[in-house]
Amino acid sequence: MVDPKNVKLEHHADGTPSILRKAVVFKELNFYKRSDILYQLTVAFCRRFLPKYGDRTVDQMVQAARSTKQNITEGSSDGQTSVETEIKLLGIAKGSNQELLEDYHDYMKSHGIEEWWGKNPRADRMHEFCRTHTAVEDFSPYFERWTPEEFANCAICLCHMVDRGLTTYIAQRDREFVEQGGIRERMTAARMGYRNDSKAEIERLRAELAEARAEIARLRAEITGKAGKSGETGITGGTGNTGKNQ
Repeated sequence: MVDPKNVKLEHHADGTPSILRKAVVFKELNFYKRSDILYQLTVAFCRRFLPKYGDRTVDQMVQAARSTKQNITEGSSDGQTSVETEIKLLGIAKGSNQELLEDYHDYMKSHGIEEWWGKNPRADRMHEFCRTHTAVEDFSPYFERWTPEEFANCAICLCHMVDRGLTTYIAQRDREFVEQGGIRERMTAARMGYRNDSKAEIERLRAELAEARAEIARLRAEITGKAGKSGETGITGGTGNTGKNQ
């Protein structure tokens, strides 16, 4: 059971606690960037090397690539209010990515294409390129030049990177959910924090009011004392002056 007192909350500009989690800029996530590359790459691959009609593989591959990217987008957006929904959608993205990976493997097997792995120098170069480049613009110039072998091996490399990124990210979100809870715990924590802040503010105002009243009483006493002394001086002085004139 998550203790609401231990839940970390974001705050609005005026200091009011917020039940929303910190927004994730999904376009800055490397596994999202690579999923976007995979989608564009898969569309180009299917256009160049698969039949335009009569082959369901085209739709399946394009939809799997799109599902990976879109579910990362939706999951990251929904994560502000629901960790459960975010983890579920990221899990769907992971499954779609695995489906796409299997489609590329099937293509390579059915066409007798070699998969680059191990000590293959081409595998090292491809892995390094995919590791250090995360923009579609870095890959798109090759879309009209690569052979099916180069396309498929690049796609497989990217699929593995997306899978590792999603696996790590989902595990991180899972730990956060266990430690911080979901929307209900955040709502409870926000209300408790707001009430505690309100009580603290009331106590502060009461203390300030007590200090102000004490200061007013002190000033009144000081003014009264000065007025008394002034009156005594005036009577004595007046009597003295009268005597001198006489």
